[in-house]
Amino acid sequence: MKKILRLLTTSVFIVLLATGCSSKKSEKPKVEDKPPVVLYADAKIALASANFEKATEILEALDSRYPFGPHSDQVQLDLIYAYYKQDETALALASINRFMRLNPTHEDLDYLYYMRGLTYMATDQQFFQNLFGIDRFNRDPSNSQQAFKDFAFLVKRYPSSQYAADALQRIVFIKDRLARYELAIGQWYIKREAYIAAINRGKIVLNNYPDTSAVEGALEIMVEGYEALGVIQPKENAIAVLKLNFPQNHLLARYENDNKDQ
Repeated sequence: MKKILRLLTTSVFIVLLATGCSSKKSEKPKVEDKPPVVLYADAKIALASANFEKATEILEALDSRYPFGPHSDQVQLDLIYAYYKQDETALALASINRFMRLNPTHEDLDYLYYMRGLTYMATDQQFFQNLFGIDRFNRDPSNSQQAFKDFAFLVKRYPSSQYAADALQRIVFIKDRLARYELAIGQWYIKREAYIAAINRGKIVLNNYPDTSAVEGALEIMVEGYEALGVIQPKENAIAVLKLNFPQNHLLARYENDNKDQ
């Protein structure tokens, strides 16, 4: 009986081993073993057809198999773009930073700054905003700040770049987002009667983002903060600026009526 069990056990082991070996042999790599020029042509076709998953597989294979191949730099640049299009922002940022570190004088640095700015902007987006159209401008702005730095550097360092015009438009968008963040924090401070902190947030908007839509709200916060603190002259100055730039503001009628009653 023991011999039979031993034979059965041995047979099962041999079958499992054979199955494992055959399955390993039958497994084929996702990317075929082709010459690098042919693989790169396949990757370009995948990119052109917006098949970014397939493009990524091919480009990653090229990058690992032929790190010094005929298209090595372009492979890495294309891979960054493919990561970005798949919302693989961590991989895109890591690849960008690695490429810039190893190629500090590369002719496509303007593209890399542009892509890093785009990737930071993409990182700043949240699932609920994309799905339901919720504008969460009060979330942590650190990624937007990094994107702003990259776009601003691109415009300053490479003003003739083909990416400069789009970078300028994105700077305008980011400035508005950062200004509204400061505004949201200022309003939060007002509700908690932290008036000095609220006024300081309003000043940040006026000093750093004077050409954004948040200026009117910043002036309102400053007026309310100064009034709560009983500081007359700064309040009147803020009201004067509010009246000059936003004559239809809802706060003005109230303060004009208060002055008539005095």
